[in-house]
Amino acid sequence: MGARTRRGVDRLLAVGVGPATWSETVAAADVIGVDVALGIHPELVPELDDATLDAALAALPARLVDARAIAVGECGLDGPSGDLDRQIAVLRAHLRIARELSLPVCLHVFRVQERALAVVREAGPLPAGGVVHSYSGSAELVRNWARLGFSFAFGGALTRSNARRPQLAARAVPDELLLAETDAPFQPAGEDARDRAHGEPADLPLVLAAIAAARGVDPATIVALTDANAQRLFGPRRDPIRGRTGSGGPP
Repeated sequence: MGARTRRGVDRLLAVGVGPATWSETVAAADVIGVDVALGIHPELVPELDDATLDAALAALPARLVDARAIAVGECGLDGPSGDLDRQIAVLRAHLRIARELSLPVCLHVFRVQERALAVVREAGPLPAGGVVHSYSGSAELVRNWARLGFSFAFGGALTRSNARRPQLAARAVPDELLLAETDAPFQPAGEDARDRAHGEPADLPLVLAAIAAARGVDPATIVALTDANAQRLFGPRRDPIRGRTGSGGPP
């Protein structure tokens, strides 16, 4: 992973989405030399009692520092999961931690775009910004998130021919805020996505090509653009051999 592979991927981000898996995520990332983000995914919030959440949020800053994490999250709001008031409280805690540690936020927002915007706006500026991962909002809301300092990542959902909403959104994002991802294994890419059990990092070229098609540019332009944007938001990637930082490509 030190050099760009034949499939076009040379940087990965391992995301610990809940306190029960943080240690496992960090250990795996250390073995293979990839970047780490830690947080509490909003879908997990209804499953965790208040004591567990309080303890996890109290421990999270130290865990992020110890893991040399490059971001806080995945955190955010998920409408279908319910218990939205507790989700909001947990998101606010993540935003405070991100501000204190000057780390970017990896934000999950699904079917509650306006509510999430209000929470983030009320929390105040984030010095390191963040990314709305797997952006599912409208093109019209891109400007609102951009004003709050957020980038936008697009994944496998964009690669489907009927993905009109994400295609319009991808077209509306300013160049300097555009990112690509796979969200593996949750978003298989390509027209055969519904027939595949899971996505994988090697799907990234399909995502990059879909972003390029939506914006009417050459895929090489999107590769260079998202590479530079990822470096600016997350910093240099970890060395895959020694776990140190070094130069590299898109996450």
